[in-house]
Amino acid sequence: MVVSVINPGLATTVQDLGRPGYFHLGIPIGGAMDRMALRVANLLVGNDEGAACLEAVFMGPELEFSEDATIAVTGAEMPIKIDGVEQPSWTALRVRAGGKLSFGFLKKGARIYVAIAGGIDVPEALGSRSTYVIGALGGFKGRAIAKGDELPVGRPGATKEGKTLPEGLRRPSASPAELRVLPGLYAHRLQEESAAGFFEDQWKVASEADRMGYRFKGGRPLAFVDREPPFGAGSDPSNIVDSCYPYGSIQVPSGSEPIILHRDAVSGGGYFMLGTVISADMDLIGQMQPNTPTTFIKVDMAEALRARTERAALLDRMREALA
Repeated sequence: MVVSVINPGLATTVQDLGRPGYFHLGIPIGGAMDRMALRVANLLVGNDEGAACLEAVFMGPELEFSEDATIAVTGAEMPIKIDGVEQPSWTALRVRAGGKLSFGFLKKGARIYVAIAGGIDVPEALGSRSTYVIGALGGFKGRAIAKGDELPVGRPGATKEGKTLPEGLRRPSASPAELRVLPGLYAHRLQEESAAGFFEDQWKVASEADRMGYRFKGGRPLAFVDREPPFGAGSDPSNIVDSCYPYGSIQVPSGSEPIILHRDAVSGGGYFMLGTVISADMDLIGQMQPNTPTTFIKVDMAEALRARTERAALLDRMREALA
């Protein structure tokens, strides 16, 4: 079966759970910005949790199906239409041969995930079908989908139309948002009062927010401890001798606007890291729109691990509900 792209929407790419194991070579893990939404979409249509789906940002695509298919749309709140008739989200839906899937205007959140029973069957690249656009790697010809593309779909397994995730298990997009942060190895580079101010201030998502990283603005500039730049570091007060960047790490170039590195981020460089957003909150970032008010919450390792356990338990409840 193929799915024809009538309108690609905005920055719509093929994504799965990413390609771990190559970050030391400069190739990011990539994959869905909201991994839980992708997992649930796949579970709804009977796919493996990590099967390839479509990820669309702010504006959904318009697609035509060559054969009968079961689909599900999760993530952001965006009206779903099959042949012009509105349908529920977080639910397994039937599309007839020749049918068209389209979307209304975004209401809440940022990214939707479209799963099709059988999964998007593009070739794997380094063990993943995820699209890394900057490296022209994976996905559909290494790029976002375009009008006229025909996306291959694998053979579906058993599906059940109407299967839905209970409302109580869906994680809504929050505004204002709170992101929990584990202070980083370089937090000592900040003056104590300034470091405390970072967590006291309210920030807003800037317009520069994509798969590489989310920039924030509106808080007080950060003040650094005076020092002589070490050999190999630049003259900017936030510079360090080059270091590896973990996912979720927070850079603050010149101390002015924090940047959270996300799925397609570079693997290292010369900016200090104030801290790292905990893994349990990384999906939340992918659903934040520009201008979303945001507060950063300082946590310790015990709290970060507890949040990760709670997130895993939530995913288990989702699996049970959809079994």
